[in-house]
Amino acid sequence: MKTENPFVVIGYKGPNSFCDRENETKRLISALENGRNVTLIAPRRYGKTGLIHHVFNAISSEVQCIYLDIYALRNLTEFSKAFVASVVGAIDTPVEKMLSSIACFFKSCRPTITPQENGMPKFSIDVLPHQAEATLQEAFSYLQAKNRDVVIAIDEFQQILEFPEKGTEALLRGFVQSVPNIRFIFAGSRHHLMGEMFLSAKHPFYQSTDIMSLDVITYEAYSTFAEDRFLNTNQPFEKEAFKALYDRFSGITWYMQSVMNRLWEQGTGLSSAKQIDKIVEELINDRALIFRDLYFSQTESCQNLLSAIARDGEAHGVFSGDFLNRHKLTAASTVRSALKSLEDKDLIYRTENGYIVYDRILAE
Repeated sequence: MKTENPFVVIGYKGPNSFCDRENETKRLISALENGRNVTLIAPRRYGKTGLIHHVFNAISSEVQCIYLDIYALRNLTEFSKAFVASVVGAIDTPVEKMLSSIACFFKSCRPTITPQENGMPKFSIDVLPHQAEATLQEAFSYLQAKNRDVVIAIDEFQQILEFPEKGTEALLRGFVQSVPNIRFIFAGSRHHLMGEMFLSAKHPFYQSTDIMSLDVITYEAYSTFAEDRFLNTNQPFEKEAFKALYDRFSGITWYMQSVMNRLWEQGTGLSSAKQIDKIVEELINDRALIFRDLYFSQTESCQNLLSAIARDGEAHGVFSGDFLNRHKLTAASTVRSALKSLEDKDLIYRTENGYIVYDRILAE
């Protein structure tokens, strides 16, 4: 049987393929076990979702864990549908129990059971827009009535700020407070929005959770992890080459894993910076058409600013005369407008020191 690639880029494959995060895992579990909800903030591709599933794997088997990603959801109706489907599907798995629970607790929505190729039924519901709030109320009543410990992780939680329905934050805060047997992980990738939601007194979730910010895995921990996985499968590993990879992508998990996954696949191990160059070139070529379309769909001022930030790696003082002159940019007011547009589209990301191109492969 073929040995599984130890450098996972999609999903969670268990603790043996998961690097470090020991302190973060302990903190998360301790908070949840002691009745505290947690806000987990990290840019995308830092391994936030993997950490959540690692916590789920490590937590007591008596706790029901539910994960819900709401990044693609556009309004409260879609959120209600996804939330109910995730909750009922996780706690009541047999079809008979699903239908029984729907009949007992849910009066505002219609269940749909459709067969799948694997023989397992797929559960979904239809929610009318004017019934979205009522459906959520029924879902939380259902959770409370189950009288069991549940952890629900809602990923990309800042998306609720984009919902057109006013008062969504206050509505959800009220529901969250109504279920003492449920703990929540509110995860998000846009730190300024998540910080505003949970640290500003103007927002309903103000100071209602523990706040955790996820940084990159340390060089030492990541180097030990990578060395073990390469050497244990008889592939070479050189610390200098790994350092070059770590520095090139600032230790960000997804990019590190993507390069090492391909090196392990080729059986070459990690022994030189030239290997990294070749893999990065492959990643760029794979995405060239998409990147080209993305770039040329921006205004000229956005294109120029995006290129300037990419050239600097991490751009400081983007309104300064030095930055404008070096990159032949126009007035600071034009840069300000372009900066907002690029940030709103998640094409750039604001760090503590400046701005970076969010997608490091696009930056390359």
